[in-house]
Amino acid sequence: MKNFKNKVAVITGGASGFGREFALIGARLGMKLVLADVEQGALDATAKELRDGGAQVLAVKTDVSKAAAVDALAKATVETFGVPSLVFNNAGVGAGGLVWEHELSDWEWVLGVNIWGVVHGVRAFTPMMLEAAKKDPSYEGHVVNTASMAGLLTAPNMGVYNVSKHAVVALTETMYQDLRLVTDQVSCSVLCPYFVPTGIHRSERNRPGEMAHQGKPTASQLIAQAMSDKAVTSGKVTAAEVGQKVFDAIAEDRFYIYSHPHALGNVTSRMEAIVQQVNPPDPFAARPDVGEKLRKQLRN
Repeated sequence: MKNFKNKVAVITGGASGFGREFALIGARLGMKLVLADVEQGALDATAKELRDGGAQVLAVKTDVSKAAAVDALAKATVETFGVPSLVFNNAGVGAGGLVWEHELSDWEWVLGVNIWGVVHGVRAFTPMMLEAAKKDPSYEGHVVNTASMAGLLTAPNMGVYNVSKHAVVALTETMYQDLRLVTDQVSCSVLCPYFVPTGIHRSERNRPGEMAHQGKPTASQLIAQAMSDKAVTSGKVTAAEVGQKVFDAIAEDRFYIYSHPHALGNVTSRMEAIVQQVNPPDPFAARPDVGEKLRKQLRN
C-alpha cells in the first residue's frame, strides 16, 4: 500500500506512544483516523490536536480486552468512515517479575490487553477488509499487530509480558500465511520494538480496579519496574521514528518491523540454541555485570 490519502486507519492505544505517532503520520498523509484508547483524557487531547490540524477523527474509548467493546469500535468505524484500509492492533501494557510470583490478576490484565486485544481486533476487522477486497479489485488492506522484541526473546523477570508478546508474534505470522491463501489484497505485519520511550513502563495507571494487586509488589516486581523505567526512558530511538518505520514497512509490504535491528543478535543466539538442542543461552552474555547485579538482588 503506497497511497494513504483518504483511507481509513483504526488505531488502538491511539492516545499515546506508538499509537499517537501512527495517528500523526496518518494525518499528514491525509487519512481518516479512528482512535481507540482506554485513557479518556489522553484520547480527547490527541483527538483535539489532530482535529485542530485538519484531520477527520473519530475517538472511541475502548477496552480492547473486551470483545463487545472492539465490536462496537468496528461498528462505529464503518458507520462513520467505512471499512478501514489500515488497522493497528497496538494497545499494550507491561508487567515484570518472576514468573511464579504473578497474581492471577496480573495474567488476566496483561494477557487480556496484549493478546485478547489483538485477537479481538483481528476478528472484528479482518473479515470486513476481506469482504471489501472481494467487492473492489483496487482495495488494499493492511493489519499491523504490535508485539515486542520480548516476543522473540525470553528475558528473565519478564515472564507474563514475554508470554503475551510471543503469542502476538505467532498469531501474526500465522495470519500472514492464512491471508496469502485467500487474497493478494490484504496483508499484515508485526512490530517488534525494543526499548522506546512510549509510556508503557507506566501501564499501571490504566489497570482496572477489579484487577488491582491483592498484596504488595514482590522484590522481583519492584526490581523489574525499576529496570523497565530506566531502560524505556533512556531509549534513544523515538516513538516517532518507529512510527515512520511502520509506514515504510506497510508501503513495502514488509512483515517484520524492528526498532533496533542490532538486537537481533540475541534472537539468533536463541534460535541457534533451539535448533542445536542446547540449553537457552545467557541473556546477559553481552552485559555480564547486569546479570550479576540482578542475580545478587534476587538472591538477597
